[in-house]
Amino acid sequence: MQFAVLFSMVAAASAAQYPLHASCKADWTFGVTCEEAKQAIIDQMNAWSGPEGCADGGEKCLYEVLTTDGNVVTGTHTTPSAGYVDDLEFTFTDGGDGTCAMHGYSRSETFYAYLDSSTNYCNMKNLITGSGLDQSESFSEVTSDDICTQYSSANCDVY
Repeated sequence: MQFAVLFSMVAAASAAQYPLHASCKADWTFGVTCEEAKQAIIDQMNAWSGPEGCADGGEKCLYEVLTTDGNVVTGTHTTPSAGYVDDLEFTFTDGGDGTCAMHGYSRSETFYAYLDSSTNYCNMKNLITGSGLDQSESFSEVTSDDICTQYSSANCDVY
């Protein structure tokens, strides 16, 4: 029975053009230096480390910074209702013109996760909007459903 469910999920993944595991890859550009962008992400993760942001039903809470090594920041986000943990990695690249490109990757640690209601996308997007980086000049975002689970139906006010 479990094999049949897993097979159905993999078949659905192939048909739906989602990644085979709940995850999201996305690229952003900000009109600030990479040092400023990196610090903004770290500061926002620290500001949302406790359960306070979960009070109104959202998921702007339970972030943890794990490492900062050069231009890479890693961390986790724990979903408040089920306690699922998603791994986060942000890589910052200087644009040379005062802009910063950031590649983000969020992936569910739960081995059987396929659909995620766009949680992995929102893990990253919430940090960007919470820190105000989306208001920077030259802001842009690039991703799609084939590399970011359920991106087109994202509701980051909920997730």
